[in-house]
Amino acid sequence: MKVKTAAKVNLALDVTGKLPNGYHTIESVFQTVGLYDEVFVELVENGIELTCEVPEEFASSDSIPCDERNIAYKAAKLFFDENGMDCGCRIHIKKGIPSQAGMGGGSTDAAAVLYCLGELTGKSVSKPEKLGADVPFFLTGGTAYVEGIGERITPIADYSGKILVIAKGLEGVSTAEAYSRIDELVSPWHPETQKLAEAVISSPRTAYQYFGNLFEQAVELPEVENIKNIMLDGGSFRAVMTGSGSAVFGIFGSSDQAEICAEQLRSRGYFACVCETVPRSFIIADEQ
Repeated sequence: MKVKTAAKVNLALDVTGKLPNGYHTIESVFQTVGLYDEVFVELVENGIELTCEVPEEFASSDSIPCDERNIAYKAAKLFFDENGMDCGCRIHIKKGIPSQAGMGGGSTDAAAVLYCLGELTGKSVSKPEKLGADVPFFLTGGTAYVEGIGERITPIADYSGKILVIAKGLEGVSTAEAYSRIDELVSPWHPETQKLAEAVISSPRTAYQYFGNLFEQAVELPEVENIKNIMLDGGSFRAVMTGSGSAVFGIFGSSDQAEICAEQLRSRGYFACVCETVPRSFIIADEQ
């Protein structure tokens, strides 16, 4: 079975506290977008085999493990262990989502593996959050208000069909480092995440005014600022980094404007694509 599995952006992302166990609490609006990995899964008699197809433009900047360290492999192992199954599977991932971008590329692959195995066997796992806080969101996708450490997910009004340019440079910061920098911020500006969630419902055409990301103040990557400026100069209503970085998305009023901006970004050496916000994570590409 093969599915296309979507990336996500954080339309808004705020860090609201830190728990005794070291985890940070967040408030965010998650949105799936039409930038996809392809994940193929088939059942075999035993063992888990994982192969990856990674474009050179991603592989040269980010190392993606294609072994038991990969979250997709861990998803298959969790599925078989929890269901007491002695069979195995073969997984092939074709990357279309940049890694270390704040777009959930690994988590969406893991969710796709759980989805495919569920379709193939009729079984499921009870706690997909064991794999990572973003994995439960990707099992459905769409638009959601997310709280806690990412485990409290409330679907909100459909925000699909909005035109985005997504771009990323070579710079990056690990999630752990990004959170440590958050802890060092003094009197930061906090995005109005709840107002965004309300605006998505009541006034979606102007909801972009509440887009924002606390991590921009902590990470401070020159490439992020440069990409944002190119997007804003190119007609974007708003341009914001997603997750802990380092991809940036800008929202546009027309596909023509977005395409021109994306070409400008590519001409300067950045990965850039035009896509839309989408209402779900998975598109079935091939069903066996």
